[in-house]
Amino acid sequence: MALNINEKNYKELLAGDKPVVIDFWATWCGPCRMVSPIIDELATEYEGRAVIGKCDVEESNDLAMEYGIRNIPAVLFFKNGELVDKQIGSAPKAVYADKLNKLL
Repeated sequence: MALNINEKNYKELLAGDKPVVIDFWATWCGPCRMVSPIIDELATEYEGRAVIGKCDVEESNDLAMEYGIRNIPAVLFFKNGELVDKQIGSAPKAVYADKLNKLL
């Protein structure tokens, strides 16, 4: 299961030594509901190798603004605390897995 990422815990997660994937989403977003189970599957499959979580833009608006999130779903990929890739809009699981594999 993906972690709940918010303004209180994201800096600590990004400071770790594992790649971090954050799915910016909202409950009212249809495409977000399509991406959500994919993110949960990846969190299970990559457990121990990557940190994968979700950030509700309604609850963590400041964090979404910090990363310039204007469209959701927006999945951001971090390595060594730096934003290195992103996927805006829904995509097949293979797209997210490929981007994540490049960070491992």
